[in-house]
Amino acid sequence: MAKQLNILTRGQILPTALHQEMERSYLEYAMSVIVGRALPDVRDGLKPVHRRILYAMYELGLTSDRPFRKCARVVGDVLGKYHPHGDQSVYEALVRMVQDFTTRYPLLSGHGNFGSVDNDPAAAMRYTETRLAAVADIAMLQGISEAIVDFTNNFDNSQQEPVVLPAQLPFLILNGCTGIAVGMATNVPPHNAGEIIDGLIALIDNSNLTDEALWKIIPGPDFPTGGEILDTEGIKEAYRTGKGLIPIRGVTKTETLFIEGRRRKERTAIIVTELPYQVNKSAWIEKVAELVNHGKIEGIADIRDESDRQGMRVVIELKRETNPKTILNALYQQTALQINFGAIFLALVNNQPRQLSLRQLLEEFLSFRETTLTRQYTHELTEIQQRVHLLEGLLLALENLKTVIEILTLAADGTTAKQRFQAELGITEAQSDSILAMPLRRLTGLERQKLQTEYTELQKRIQELQTLLGDRHELLKALKKDLRSLKRKFTDERRTRILPQPKSKSIPETTPIKTKKTNIQETSIKDTKTKPPLSKPEASLLTLFTPQTPPEDAFICLTHQGEIYWTKPINEEKNRDKKLIFAQSIQKRENLIVVTDSGKAYPVAISEIPPLESQPVSVLTLLSKTAQQDTKRAVSVFFLPEGQKRGDMLLLSQEGRIKRLDMTELDQIGNRGLALTKLKEQDRLSYVCWTEEGEEVAIATSSGRMLHFCVNDEQIPIMGRNAQGNTALRLRYGEAIVGCVTLKSKDNLLLVSQLGYGKRVPINILRFTKLGELGTTALQFSSKSDNLAGILKAETDHKVIVLTNQKRYLMIDTNSVVLGGKDGVGDRVVKLQASESIITLINSYEEGSGTL
Repeated sequence: MAKQLNILTRGQILPTALHQEMERSYLEYAMSVIVGRALPDVRDGLKPVHRRILYAMYELGLTSDRPFRKCARVVGDVLGKYHPHGDQSVYEALVRMVQDFTTRYPLLSGHGNFGSVDNDPAAAMRYTETRLAAVADIAMLQGISEAIVDFTNNFDNSQQEPVVLPAQLPFLILNGCTGIAVGMATNVPPHNAGEIIDGLIALIDNSNLTDEALWKIIPGPDFPTGGEILDTEGIKEAYRTGKGLIPIRGVTKTETLFIEGRRRKERTAIIVTELPYQVNKSAWIEKVAELVNHGKIEGIADIRDESDRQGMRVVIELKRETNPKTILNALYQQTALQINFGAIFLALVNNQPRQLSLRQLLEEFLSFRETTLTRQYTHELTEIQQRVHLLEGLLLALENLKTVIEILTLAADGTTAKQRFQAELGITEAQSDSILAMPLRRLTGLERQKLQTEYTELQKRIQELQTLLGDRHELLKALKKDLRSLKRKFTDERRTRILPQPKSKSIPETTPIKTKKTNIQETSIKDTKTKPPLSKPEASLLTLFTPQTPPEDAFICLTHQGEIYWTKPINEEKNRDKKLIFAQSIQKRENLIVVTDSGKAYPVAISEIPPLESQPVSVLTLLSKTAQQDTKRAVSVFFLPEGQKRGDMLLLSQEGRIKRLDMTELDQIGNRGLALTKLKEQDRLSYVCWTEEGEEVAIATSSGRMLHFCVNDEQIPIMGRNAQGNTALRLRYGEAIVGCVTLKSKDNLLLVSQLGYGKRVPINILRFTKLGELGTTALQFSSKSDNLAGILKAETDHKVIVLTNQKRYLMIDTNSVVLGGKDGVGDRVVKLQASESIITLINSYEEGSGTL
């Protein structure tokens, strides 16, 4: 029997209270989880598993310019060298770094199925392929070495791994991070790279920059899935304290769907194009269907997912007489269409978890970046000085070439030659070794010149590095230069819109209305693969304000974007950027008339129009629900003229039917609208002009054809509201009407093509035509791809807005446009960018240019 150890008598047992031992052990475990697994480092913004994946791929040579490699190979290297955990946990971390809907600036590129916003799982690692994305290759791993960042042993001491990566951008706040540790959690929202870089540069330039100034540069998070942030209070709280709630809402619009079948039906639908960050689309659709089936939301007839590679599109069809705003309110309250993002800026600072403000987070990164730059320049300086030292020896040897050859000829071996070099030339051992290793081609004149050039350039670089290391101001200038270079390479447009909304103007909460179940089945969400219904343009739904009657001296204003408001006075500074196409004093009027493309006119109460200071509102949203269902766009907005002589309205449809209507017909208008003309099923009203007997009208087509009519009872007679009108012209294949204006016989027309060519043409040089004729060609084109964009009356000292396909507007001074005949292409009147073209022309009330 083995002899038992008498450990009690040796004093090797230490009595310890159980609660103390549990407390110590648990704290050690908690800190191990916090530091080694759950929380990111404030310097590179990475958790250990992500850092190890990136470094393993760097070692494998999977840079952004190399071919993709199987993910299974990457996962195997990570497990075997650095991260001895489950392969699925490593693969899931890799997948998230590829997903562009999860990561704002993905650090990895991928081939294959890496999942979707519907929470579909990624394909197995043996099928997918990956490599480093350019942003990780350049801004995360470039120049990594033990001289720049610290390295430590891996889990079995067989290899070295970096403690932190030499990140050149604050990826913690660019891509965000989510992690749950023991007793604490982090949830950093992603941001826009351009804004963050601008904030870093501002802090470098002014370390005393106020928080408010910093927040103007960085207004809020920028989520990869877009969405809308409702107000800035939660953002400011998070930026100030490191913790706050940020309300995010999905992006919606309304459309009128035209459902083809035995009987054509029109139905209003809410279209969801963006969901809040990290919301599962398929789960959200199922939740909506469940609420409808249980009677918690009424008014929804159908819901289907029409999303494709072009983007998200979830269609929620509404029943007749259902108010879209009511449905949206219910969706916001009861589903994840609106969520609160709980921001927590928690990260490891010197291996200790700290909750940081936005300023502190950026300052910690700048401190780290300054340290890495200093180490990088110090390492570079050391290497260059060593190279210069060797070059000095080589140049000295070339100057004393005969002595060197003599030593080499008489020396018994290399060691003897090296010793004689040191003694006779006064050089070091390293320089002697470099001379012995010098090939014979170095003796040629060209090679000598190369050595001298290299020596001169390295001396210059040494001076630059010494300046950078000796002058912090110069070091920070280099840091700003690097940041600006990265901004040019990787910045993009903001995806998330920030909508400051005072509480008094927010959508009021409504109580869910209980009703019987609709025909939507919980288990049969439609995955539509058929042709989607025809739809109408977007209309704003969410703008609510407290109705108030504006003063009589206020002006009703309409912008070229279709937004309407009242203001007092019209020439205030804040009106200048609105680019108005309509502005008229209210006086004692109570209603504004809106004519839509459905051929109907509707009254809009002045009290329903919001002031300029309120949230912008589309004029379409002020119409009744029935009117919105029939309408794609507003064609004209005006006040009814006063007095006995009102003149006539000239109506022209998109298929070329023209009609003159007496303005007195509008005296019968009511709240339900008034039909001004009868349209065929596929036809829409395109133009509304004001005219009177004896005036002239010009109609232009995209091919440059111009039809010139005299307004009289013989050519264009006055008709009743139920008449369709006469055929003014017949359109050729691919041709469209691009303008209709009324003028006097001495007026000029302004013609502008899609490629920016234009001219003024006197109307009297165009022959009068009869209804249905071909007309006269008034503008030729220098390119087959060019077409006429539009026509307007060329008034003296007037400005015209030019809208382009790249959402820019430019201004044309009609006085500067050449006056010509009906032949020729005219002169270039607008300078366009590459692949840019003009969409249409609109009369302007103000000067200026900018971006829509």
